[in-house]
Amino acid sequence: MRWWTTTLIAVLFGVLSAIQATAAGQPVIVCIECHARQSAQFSQPVTLWQASIHAEHGISCNTCHGGDPMDSALAMNPERGFRGVPIATAIPALCGGCHMGVTRHYMNSAHGRALGSGGPTCVTCHGSHDIKSASLDLISKKNCSKCHTFEKARLIRSAMLKRDTMLIAIEKKIKVLKSQGSDTDQLEKRLFSLRNRFHAMFHSLDIKLIILESEHIQAELEKTNGSGGRGTEPLTGAVAVGWALLAALLFYLIKKNVD
Repeated sequence: MRWWTTTLIAVLFGVLSAIQATAAGQPVIVCIECHARQSAQFSQPVTLWQASIHAEHGISCNTCHGGDPMDSALAMNPERGFRGVPIATAIPALCGGCHMGVTRHYMNSAHGRALGSGGPTCVTCHGSHDIKSASLDLISKKNCSKCHTFEKARLIRSAMLKRDTMLIAIEKKIKVLKSQGSDTDQLEKRLFSLRNRFHAMFHSLDIKLIILESEHIQAELEKTNGSGGRGTEPLTGAVAVGWALLAALLFYLIKKNVD
């Protein structure tokens, strides 16, 4: 079968699937419909993406590659913003469109300073299509020793371990409160923001910055825990305990780094 015949069949299947999905009232991502029906070389990105944190949160092809995900004829048209595969040096800025804090810290780090001369980018650790969420599993001897020794990375992982354990524990407490009917929306947002800020700092590998930011975070926690300001209901006893535990953890980290 000639290549153009295979391509035509793939396009026809994509169009048919798009029509069926549209009839069912579902949004259609033509990039996925088309690539999923091609050879392994072109369908693998879809398979990898489907198991990624991006897919879990509804972040699709066009977020990173641009283009029109709803129009098969113009999906890869530069006039619709299509940019294709980004070059390595453009990746941090691209990812930074959503992960601004992390990118800022990365660019000031040894990793960022090596950008363009063999240094790692976001996809080196987090993957390209099989995007992995930030977790301690990424800081491993297998991953880090591809470029350098694991010793410094081990120290970073060790410093993060207790903090992550505590954050997970507090997150579980919030889930319990939510299951009991408590309004935890604002608390979840604050915890999400705090966790992201703390994760972002470790991309800088700057202990002084970590201590300084931890002090700011602790101040915010104390303000949140002690205020019933405008539009904010007083925290329940269980929630207050959760914040107190997190504040105590941050104080522990600060003291440990200072010592």
